[in-house]
Amino acid sequence: MKIGIVCYPTYGGSGVVATELGLGLAKRGHQIHFITYRRPVRLTTFHENIFFHEVSGEDYPLFEYTPYDTALASKIIDVVKYEELDLLHVHYAIPHATVAYLAKKILLQEGRYIPVITTLHGTDITLVGSNSTFAPVVAFSINKSDGVTSVSENLKQQTLETFKIDKEIRVINNFIDFKRFKKLNKDHFKMAIAPHGEKILVHTSNFRKVKRVEDVIYTFKIVLEKVPSKLLLVGDGPERHRCEELCRQLGLYSEVRFLGKQNAVEELLAVSDLFLMPSEMESFGLAALEAMACQLPVISSNAGGLPELNIHGVTGYTTDVGNVGQMAEYAIELLSNEEKYKQFRANALARAAEFDIDKILPQYESYYREVIDKALYRN
Repeated sequence: MKIGIVCYPTYGGSGVVATELGLGLAKRGHQIHFITYRRPVRLTTFHENIFFHEVSGEDYPLFEYTPYDTALASKIIDVVKYEELDLLHVHYAIPHATVAYLAKKILLQEGRYIPVITTLHGTDITLVGSNSTFAPVVAFSINKSDGVTSVSENLKQQTLETFKIDKEIRVINNFIDFKRFKKLNKDHFKMAIAPHGEKILVHTSNFRKVKRVEDVIYTFKIVLEKVPSKLLLVGDGPERHRCEELCRQLGLYSEVRFLGKQNAVEELLAVSDLFLMPSEMESFGLAALEAMACQLPVISSNAGGLPELNIHGVTGYTTDVGNVGQMAEYAIELLSNEEKYKQFRANALARAAEFDIDKILPQYESYYREVIDKALYRN
């Protein structure tokens, strides 16, 4: 199949999933065309069967903001026509599903029907979509898609509760590539971070308020009183400065490392002992899955789709949002009980294996063919 993928090219979950999906499909012989305003962060080298089409907009004095939607629609039309795509897979409802519908209608005027699948990732529904300003557009775009997928059952239900949706939503979970995310011997690297054998706690995110990174720091402060530890904070975003200030105020700055955005996050997970994710909302929890693949137990909130992934008392623990005291207790319990910790590590890896990319990709391929077949019947 020739598949167009429209996504955000950033470090966020939707962009990562879209890129890894394209890479995986290309390895299985499909031709993948990424359409976005910048090369996706995980699309770093040349790959056979993968093509990148950059969306660029012209600056005109008339516009306060460059009309990206129009530029994207034009690029989609161009790629569909001249690359003869079979399917367009757009990640994130706003603006991608809306723009895809516009491109589809224009192409239809030229006698070309391009089926569109929209994948809902989370904040396009829970944050952006619930804004009354965007709600009608989100609902319309979802209903006009030829196929719709959600990364978790929780997100599917939230979508159905938030909007009037008359389309079937197929749950196809996020996935992990075990060729990349796995436990490796990085003892020399670990020694540099924790020279006296301290435990290493880690958190990765885009440092937005919804990630509640301050809760990570407060949890770590309690853990540090009982267990010699270090904290790695991976990523960057609007809350980073506030978190740095908090570490200084709490006297923790020498025990915490702010590492910024990292392409090789798997190397940091490989030397860590425990993953913290206290998010206010997570549609799935891709960062937690990556940690579990590296044999890290997860202490998370019970928000959104996290309990579907992180099984309480098995792969880690879940708590109510904001309950840093309970998170710290669970962390101390695991880090102080070697036998239980080893069992949780094994459980985390076994759970992550259920989301192996080789198990998820066939689900997408089957759904693609289903949607394409319906489009051919329609034509």
